[in-house]
Amino acid sequence: MRILMLGNSLTFANDMPRMLAELTGVEVVHHTRGGARLSEHLNPATRLGARTEAALADETWDYVVLQEMSHGPVTSPKSFFSSVERLCVQIRRNGAVPVLYATWAYREGCPKLAEKGWTHDGMADALSGAYRQAAQNNHALLADAGRKFRELSGAHNLYADDGIHPSELGSRIAAQCIASAIQSGETEGHPNAETKMDP
Repeated sequence: MRILMLGNSLTFANDMPRMLAELTGVEVVHHTRGGARLSEHLNPATRLGARTEAALADETWDYVVLQEMSHGPVTSPKSFFSSVERLCVQIRRNGAVPVLYATWAYREGCPKLAEKGWTHDGMADALSGAYRQAAQNNHALLADAGRKFRELSGAHNLYADDGIHPSELGSRIAAQCIASAIQSGETEGHPNAETKMDP
């Protein structure tokens, strides 16, 4: 089995793809760039987009994990929903199952929250709602790491010093969420519709 991850530093921080490979026992490849949006993966004129296009056209994958830029689902929802839909079409054409990796709100007190005039809970609700809706719209698996961060961050240090990126523990929890979503095989609104996990 092979997993392709498309995202940015919230995916590659702390070598999280390696953590996912260890949890699942399968090959994990990531196409990432700091600050990248999903729309970049759809643009073959960019280095990242060209790599992704070639990978989906010429290689075989079982799951493809999609992660949008940290605040993208909130600040650019039209681009987010459109990019997810277009990528899911390509992923299914490849014979793979799409997985949405829902990320977390900035840590309480993070200066970025104040800059945008948001609260932690407000950002968390908006991200969770956008990812869940996108997963439902596209019958994709949902790995809701953001919800898990919300549940556990009071008792554990899940953030790096900048309040945006994950700590090593945060990355491990994100990897566990993705592995769990794949192993459950339950798409949003369609339980067990696309399970492909090998024994």
